[in-house]
Amino acid sequence: MMSKALYVGLLWLLSLAFVSAVPAPDAAKISVGDIINALKIQLVKSINVTITLESLTTNLVTTAVEISNTLPVELTINTINTSAGINGTEFAAFQHTFEKGLVLPPFSTVNTGEIPNVLLTQGAIASLDIIPLGFLDLLNTDVNVHALTIFGFGGIPIPITGLKQSHVPTTYNLALS
Repeated sequence: MMSKALYVGLLWLLSLAFVSAVPAPDAAKISVGDIINALKIQLVKSINVTITLESLTTNLVTTAVEISNTLPVELTINTINTSAGINGTEFAAFQHTFEKGLVLPPFSTVNTGEIPNVLLTQGAIASLDIIPLGFLDLLNTDVNVHALTIFGFGGIPIPITGLKQSHVPTTYNLALS
């Protein structure tokens, strides 16, 4: 009985020594975006892209995004800076400021409305090849959000950087008239 207790005690001490030898991750280097990515929270539910005849020469499209708030508190998004693509290749990028903030009530999904001037970074013609895939990956997204807002006012500012999300359902509307 004594040898078993001694064995367990030594094993515990060895494991303690091992755990203390492994450096803990630096909490200051972990961002809110890293946590959201690690938990695989799907904040963007869908993307809708409108391509016009003019898009073929300007390489600019309009998009609307469905964003989900899975928290029990109101969030207000002020700015979004994002790049999207397929398999690590960027096809679209935009930066957008919501004039009055985009309010996401608790446990809701909200449409951003039309976001103009989304740049097709590979050009419109090359981007046509990805339409049949029906999805986009968010390669890097930075969002300035306020948490605990009341009807979009006040709240705690939280910069969220480095968000990534794979296979976001994407529809394309060709408005060629």
